[in-house]
Amino acid sequence: MIGETLKMFRTIHGYKAKDLAVLLDISPSYLSEIEGGKKNPNLELLEKYSETFNVKLSTLFLFTEKMSDDTFGKKAKLTIRDKLFSLMKFLESHGEAYE
Repeated sequence: MIGETLKMFRTIHGYKAKDLAVLLDISPSYLSEIEGGKKNPNLELLEKYSETFNVKLSTLFLFTEKMSDDTFGKKAKLTIRDKLFSLMKFLESHGEAYE
């Protein structure tokens, strides 16, 4: 799921894959593997992502945390995460209409 989240951040911020790969100092094929879920980025690379997108590292993890839903608070967090994820997907597919 981290790859999907990172791809959405890239798309929402208007980066082409090859341009982001240059900024992150990785190959475009490695970026493709990350976004496709075939590889997982290390912490150093995630920090580069957070700097590039100007978000806290924890924001990237918000969409990938596995939370149990045994309490109301955890259920609420999971619901919010899912809603934000849906919103990001919507913006990814309709972003040009809002520019």
